Amino acid sequence: MNRPNGVLSVCASVYAVKLHGIGLCAYSGYKIYPGHGKTMVKVDGKTFTFLNSKCESAHLMRRNPRKVTWTVLYRRKHKKGQEEEQTKKRTRRAQKFQRAIVGASLTDILAKRNMKPEIRKAQREQAIKAAKEQKRAAKATKKAVAPPKAKQVAKQKVAKVTQKSAPRVGGKR
Repeated sequence: MNRPNGVLSVCASVYAVKLHGIGLCAYSGYKIYPGHGKTMVKVDGKTFTFLNSKCESAHLMRRNPRKVTWTVLYRRKHKKGQEEEQTKKRTRRAQKFQRAIVGASLTDILAKRNMKPEIRKAQREQAIKAAKEQKRAAKATKKAVAPPKAKQVAKQKVAKVTQKSAPRVGGKR
């Protein structure tokens, strides 16, 4: 069956060397990279691409690839190497549950959440008003306590006297 490249003979099948693209072996199911493998074309026009002579001879002997342990079809049928994929797919889902936060109990939080928006808005405005009033009161007490400061006379800056140097000669450095 071994023939030099380019030589074709009249027989039941023709072999050609595949040169482009990554293909799959018709028997084993493994990838065939450019410059590797062998393509068999039968008289009826069916093409088979084989990774190597081992795959080709097994195909010609009509061995079932599902019963040959090293083929991809066997591994798929007997579920080999798929446990890893299933474990990767499992991810931990975040579980939501309600709990108290520092400074607020769970009942307070739930009560605020169940409040109507109008009531919540009114409470917010009331709290803002109270905070502003406290600020004003604090400012007023600060002003009353602090004595007025005497105005300081601003010193005028005196210009530095520098001697004029001789003019530079020679242009740019």
